[in-house]
Amino acid sequence: MNGTLLILALALFAAGGLVDLALGPLHWWARLVPYGLGGAGSALLCAVGARASVGQPRVFDLGATLAVGHTLVRLDPLAGVFLTLTGGLGVGISACFVAWAAPPGRVGGRGVAAAYLLVLGAVAVVELAGDAFSFLFAWEGLTLGFYVLVGHRRERPESVAASWLSLGIGKIGGASLLLGLLLLAGASHTTELAAWSHLGHAAPVRAAFALVVVGFAAKVGLVPFHAWLPSGYPAAPGPARAAMAGLAVNVGFYGLWRFLGILGPPPLWLAVVVLVIGGLTAFGGIAFGAVQGRLNRVIAYSSVENAGLILVGYGVALAGAATHHQAVAAVGLLAASLQVLSHAVAKSALFGASAFVEADFDSDDLEMLRGVGRRHPVSGVALGLGSLTLAGLPPTIGFVSEWFLLEALLQEFRVHQLAVRLSMALAGALVALSLGLAALAFIRLIGLTVLGRAGPVPDEGAPRGDTTAAGAFGLALLAVPCLGLAAVAPWVIRFMADGLAVVTGGRTALQALKSPWVLQPVFANFSILSPSWLFVVMPIAFGAVLLSTVVLSRGGLLRVRRVPPWRSATAGVVGANEYSAFGYANVLRHVLSNVLGSQRSLVHAEPAADGDGRGHVVVETVVVEPVFAYLYRPARAMWLRLGAVARRLQSGRLDAYVGYMLVTLVVLLVVVVAMQ
Repeated sequence: MNGTLLILALALFAAGGLVDLALGPLHWWARLVPYGLGGAGSALLCAVGARASVGQPRVFDLGATLAVGHTLVRLDPLAGVFLTLTGGLGVGISACFVAWAAPPGRVGGRGVAAAYLLVLGAVAVVELAGDAFSFLFAWEGLTLGFYVLVGHRRERPESVAASWLSLGIGKIGGASLLLGLLLLAGASHTTELAAWSHLGHAAPVRAAFALVVVGFAAKVGLVPFHAWLPSGYPAAPGPARAAMAGLAVNVGFYGLWRFLGILGPPPLWLAVVVLVIGGLTAFGGIAFGAVQGRLNRVIAYSSVENAGLILVGYGVALAGAATHHQAVAAVGLLAASLQVLSHAVAKSALFGASAFVEADFDSDDLEMLRGVGRRHPVSGVALGLGSLTLAGLPPTIGFVSEWFLLEALLQEFRVHQLAVRLSMALAGALVALSLGLAALAFIRLIGLTVLGRAGPVPDEGAPRGDTTAAGAFGLALLAVPCLGLAAVAPWVIRFMADGLAVVTGGRTALQALKSPWVLQPVFANFSILSPSWLFVVMPIAFGAVLLSTVVLSRGGLLRVRRVPPWRSATAGVVGANEYSAFGYANVLRHVLSNVLGSQRSLVHAEPAADGDGRGHVVVETVVVEPVFAYLYRPARAMWLRLGAVARRLQSGRLDAYVGYMLVTLVVLLVVVVAMQ
């Protein structure tokens, strides 16, 4: 049954892609059918994942389907958990795509729907692959889909640059995975993933472990591979950003989980490195995200932060596995998995809502998007719930996942290696700082962008996709879980337990259930949390406080009071000069100027129009990311110089080319002799 549903789902993705490539956006139904098929295929994937997550592992041998060895499809609880998440998000994102693509001219040409469906299919195949070739084949398909989505607007130079950057980092990650899997295949003489669990802990296996971690980290955005996220996500069209950030990036985390279960305990130094770099990634991502002036870049940099948080949890799991402490491994992996879940639903909701808002305002500038919740109530609610989740505030699933992450880091006293203790302490400090900055960043979005004073009103006749049935359904499916999953968090952990057991070797994650509705961080009597009770108590407490305030004020709280506005410590400053998103983040630009590389310059000074001597001064603050400044730009300059040198070798003379071949042959002969 599962096999039939999988084949049907992939067939629906293929059919939708063919419709898009054949007809493009010429007819209204041709614009919508591919996304409808994508939603139907995603629903089938969700059904297969839900069945597999509670069933027994099954392996389907498809023979030499891909003409390289045996093509294996493996359905087990771990694949089922990720496949359920993929399918559920795919349904919501496809519905958003149907509403977003309906207006004529919204989709510029062929390829967007096909690339989106390629991403969906590639994610499913990666999560189901049981052999190395199928895994790598789907992984490269995912990279290709990202390249097409990011670079679909070829007329924009920034889109072209972002597409090449995403492709380049994707190929770096793919090459690292290829080398790692080749080492494992060479040591085991098979490409079957499950067979690698018997390789032991020889040097090639440890090297392969490090290589696959690098490969997956490049996809999810770990520093220094995060550079493609803040440029690639905003360049993608509409809800495709939600598919990339909330859905597709999860295959990187799936790969990390899967290979931890296959290869067993990692080298201890790898756990230390992942913990430290994960903490730095989280802090750097949200520090730069909090000062961005464009909505999509804020969300994209938040993805960098969430990748860091998730990998910190994964680092705790690596530390537990390396020290043979199963409970530490379980608490870290459970925290990371809950963080994956909260990031996936919140990021999909934010990017899905931003697609409709940007299409209406024709801009994602935060100074333009003031009070969007008034004009876009559905998108405004989705933006608000996603922001609350990523800020880690109760009663959202983001609060639950970050509580588990902090509790996992507090278990460092259970590990006796000093290096691991110090790295967990450092990661804990960075995570705590990152969570505070995240609250600052997303409260800015809620207060000024969603709930702020209404700014410029766009064309009233512009189509608003989030008010359609498909758009409202898609956003609700993405945003409601931000609250709903927290209310049923104990059931979420029960659902995840079997999947995590594939990695940790036991159902240790279920020890997080102190009682049916009370959670603990796997370790008994350490601390407890009941998100379900919190979900009930917080609204009641809020209502009680509000009612008491109204009663004690004798109704004065409800009376409208009109007073002169106060903005930026100056009475009466309104309009374009009122307190802005830029001004809100300006304090952070100064406090973290050494980290952000803040550079201030006077743009222009305007004399006062009324002659009272007061002018208007505009000061611009630019932040410089150190990874770009000190790694990518020097590397780009070096490659350009090497390219100039290489062009000189292409003289067009036959004798020169023969000479190059002769030198290469001699070098190869020397290497072969030396190896013998």
